[in-house]
Amino acid sequence: MSQDSAAVPDAARKLAARRRREIVAVLLFSGGPIFESSIPLSVFGIDRQDAGVPRYRLLVCAGEDAPLRTTGGLELSAPYGLEAISRAGTVVVPAWRSITQAPPPAALDALRRAHEEGARIVGLCTGAFVLAAAGLLDGRPATTHWMYAPTLAKRYPSVHVDPRELFVDDGDVLTSAGTAAGIDLCLHIVRTDHGADAANALARRLVVPPRRTASDMGHQRYLDRSLPEEIGADPLAEVVAWALEHLHEQFDVETLAARAYMSRRTFDRRFRSLTGSAPLQWLITQRVLQAQRLLETSDYSVDEVAGRCGFRSPVALRGHFRRQLGASPAAYRAAYRARRPQNGAPDPALRPERAERAERPERERAALGAGAERFSAAALAGHGLASAETGEAGKPQSDVYASRMPETAVGRGAARPVLPGQRERPVG
Repeated sequence: MSQDSAAVPDAARKLAARRRREIVAVLLFSGGPIFESSIPLSVFGIDRQDAGVPRYRLLVCAGEDAPLRTTGGLELSAPYGLEAISRAGTVVVPAWRSITQAPPPAALDALRRAHEEGARIVGLCTGAFVLAAAGLLDGRPATTHWMYAPTLAKRYPSVHVDPRELFVDDGDVLTSAGTAAGIDLCLHIVRTDHGADAANALARRLVVPPRRTASDMGHQRYLDRSLPEEIGADPLAEVVAWALEHLHEQFDVETLAARAYMSRRTFDRRFRSLTGSAPLQWLITQRVLQAQRLLETSDYSVDEVAGRCGFRSPVALRGHFRRQLGASPAAYRAAYRARRPQNGAPDPALRPERAERAERPERERAALGAGAERFSAAALAGHGLASAETGEAGKPQSDVYASRMPETAVGRGAARPVLPGQRERPVG
C-alpha cells in the first residue's frame, strides 16, 4: 500500500448524520509522548484561515481518567471525555504509552463505535497499537514506528505491517510511522480534504516539506536489527546473537537450526512464533543491513561488501539490496555520500543516476563472465523474479540467498515484499 493511496474500501461506511468530517477528536492518554500528542493539536487546532488553510474544529478528549501525565512530568487536562468522540468524523490517536500495556476498554469501544458510524480513524506512531487492539486493523495494511513493527506484526498477525512506509492510507483507517511521520500523515489528511494548495500552505506555516515519500534519499528506508522485546529471555536469543556476529560467514538457516539443536521445521516454526518473521527472510534482511552499513562507512567495492556480508556473489547482494531498499548498492552509496559530503559541497559525480549508469557495464560484464546460468540469474534478480542463486552447473545453492516473490495483496493493488518483522501471510 503506497503512502498516498486514498482508495476507500468497497465496504466504506457512510458517515453518521451527527458526525462531521471537519470535527477532529484527538484521544490522549496518560504517559503519552508530548511530541506526537502535539502534532494533531497543532495541525487541526489552530485557525490558519488567513494563510488559506480551511479550519477544523478540534476536540481534545481524555482517553482515561485525569490527570494525564506526559513526558517531562507535565500534567494535561483535556476539556472533553470519550463522549465527545460521538460528534467527530475524524478520530486521531497520536500515541500510546507502552506497547506492552492494553488500552482502556472504554476507549476501544469508543473507537469501534466511531468507525462503525463512518468516522475516519487515525493512529500516529504507537497509536497503531490502540487501533489494532480495537480490531480496526484486522486484514488491513498498516505501519508504525520501525522499532515496534516486529512486535505489532507478532501480536496482531492479521495486520499487514509495513514498517518502510511513512504512512498508510487505507481509506477510513490511516496509520503513520514514528514521530515526524505523523506530520506527513496529517498533511496528507488536509490534502485529501481540501486539496494540494491548502496542504502546501499549511506546510509552509509549519516549515516542513509539503510531501515526503519513503523512497526519498532524505528519508531513507530503515532496516534494523531489532526483534520483539520478548526474545531476550528465549533460548533462541543466543542463536540470533551468534548469527549477527557471524554475518561475514556463509551459513544458512540449517546452520542456525543445528546450533539451536532443532530440526529445520521446528526451528522455522519456533523462530516465526517468536519474531513474526521467517528465519530465512530475517537473515537476508540482516545481511542487507550489514551491507548498508559497510557502504556508508567503508570504501570496499560492491564485490568486497558482498563477501563481507555472507553473500555468495555480488549478484545476490544487488538483487536483495534493491528489493529491500529500492536502489542498487552503488546508487545508495553515492546518494549517501552526496548527503554527507566529506569535504565541502556534494560531488556531482556521486549522483545516484550516474552511479547507476556506471555500475551497469561492470554488472553486465560480471554476469557474462560467469556463463549463461549466471547471466540468467542476474537478469531475473534485476526484475525481482529470481527464485535462487545458481552455482556451478546451474544447481541452486543455499536458500539463504534465495529471493522471494512479493506477496500480492488480493483486492488491494500492487504486490508488496515481505518485510523485516512481518509475518509471511496472504494479504487480502
